[in-house]
Amino acid sequence: MAAKRVLVTGAGGFIGSHLVEALVHAGWSVRALVHYNSLGTIGWLDDITPDTHKSVEIVAGDILDAACVREAIQGCQVVMHLAALIGIPYSYIAPAQYVSTNIIGTLNVLQAARDFSLERVIHTSTSEVYGTAQSIPIAEAHPLVGQSPYSASKIGADQLALSFYRSFSTPVAVIRPFNTYGPRQSRRAIIPTIMTQLLAGERSIALGSVAPTRDFNLVEDTVRGFIAMAESDAAVGEVINVGSNFETSIGDLVQIIAEVAGVRAEATFDSTRVRPPASEVDRLCADNSKAARLIGWKPQFAGRDGFRRGLEITLEWFRMRASGSGNLSNRYIV
Repeated sequence: MAAKRVLVTGAGGFIGSHLVEALVHAGWSVRALVHYNSLGTIGWLDDITPDTHKSVEIVAGDILDAACVREAIQGCQVVMHLAALIGIPYSYIAPAQYVSTNIIGTLNVLQAARDFSLERVIHTSTSEVYGTAQSIPIAEAHPLVGQSPYSASKIGADQLALSFYRSFSTPVAVIRPFNTYGPRQSRRAIIPTIMTQLLAGERSIALGSVAPTRDFNLVEDTVRGFIAMAESDAAVGEVINVGSNFETSIGDLVQIIAEVAGVRAEATFDSTRVRPPASEVDRLCADNSKAARLIGWKPQFAGRDGFRRGLEITLEWFRMRASGSGNLSNRYIV
């Protein structure tokens, strides 16, 4: 697949920008769809090296514009669809935007992929579609439970993507990443939330619920999962978890990050950061055996030691941002 032309939607985002870099370095021909804005910025693709940047075809548009999506996909053999609204707290405020972007945007991609007979469509899911774990580790057959408007919209998008495989034989593969972290992640996510407070000198870290557990994965591992999905015929028609099979509570996460940073810290409760009780996903831990079996993917930053190495990389990036001209704020973002 390395000689193929690939469209990455949501290319200016956290995972998308890392994926674009990895695809270029692997020899793919990359077209990047970024959300148009009047400032002419291209998200985190502004952060990539000039040598990588000149190898990427940038297309500004909107995933909700079907004609724009068709034009972006035309001439490609593969599409990696990451464009989505992903912030869970904001989905309580603006659920219609999540339904529109995540479901209709996915439909636009699928329709164009079908019309142009693409060789592969990699659709991005999320571990949030499982809701609180009913069994551990969570395998792909686990029931889907929408505990937030965000997760419900992603369940709808996932099922729509799979329906195109079953109805029209569109070669769809669904990648289901667990909690990805790393450089460039939004400060509203839990690991940047903790790191930015520590870097601002705080030692009482304002958080919501600290009991829930998550399965964290360095973005480098997640990106390798995307590429493995695209390169494996066995992935077509399948849903595949990309997770570490290692869970950490939010309370323990504070202590691990503090250790990595070489400081002492403790979590303090901030009610503004708490999800509605029935919406909170209490436990996530991936069964990643299907990924190993079908696409040969295993996390390189696995277990507690791998997690610490990934946190060191991430903390160093945030430290550099904090000391640079774009001084990092630790204010809470919905």
